Amino acid sequence: MRDRTVTSRQRGDRPPRAQAAFGVGVIVLDEDGRVLLGRHRAGTWELPGGKIEPGESVQVAAARELAEETGLRAEPADIRVFAMLHDAVHGLNRITMASVLTTYGGVPYAAEPDLVSAWEWRSPTGLPSPLFTPSAQILAAWYPDVDIAYPAAHRLTVTEVDGTRSAKSELRRG
Repeated sequence: MRDRTVTSRQRGDRPPRAQAAFGVGVIVLDEDGRVLLGRHRAGTWELPGGKIEPGESVQVAAARELAEETGLRAEPADIRVFAMLHDAVHGLNRITMASVLTTYGGVPYAAEPDLVSAWEWRSPTGLPSPLFTPSAQILAAWYPDVDIAYPAAHRLTVTEVDGTRSAKSELRRG
């Protein structure tokens, strides 16, 4: 006897009204354990990253944004997603996927100088201020021992053990 397949379908033919911004931030670590941070024209320091486009996986978006912003090249499979962060800004839900990368090619440069004037390697214990809020949330999730002030964010930690992913959820305040 065959198993019956459970199916699914959309409720209608129109996409739902957007209620969230979906992005990714990448902690790029050099061989000395320093973090790559960019100086944004708005005066904040930020990790490479940006919006995830429709149809893109988180890792593909992270590799694309990394190349567009810094000129660094990375294989999506080398980008490890370790958390999902959720907060709300001006009534819009913001979902940020936190990732880390240690294998990449190239030397970082300001590939979008109208947005980020320079990229610098910084020690996790010597981070500059102010950090862009999603970058602060990602760095605080990655380096919980570093004193980083940031708005509350719901954090879903993603772990992988023997090829199996699991998650743990908590509300974190900086």
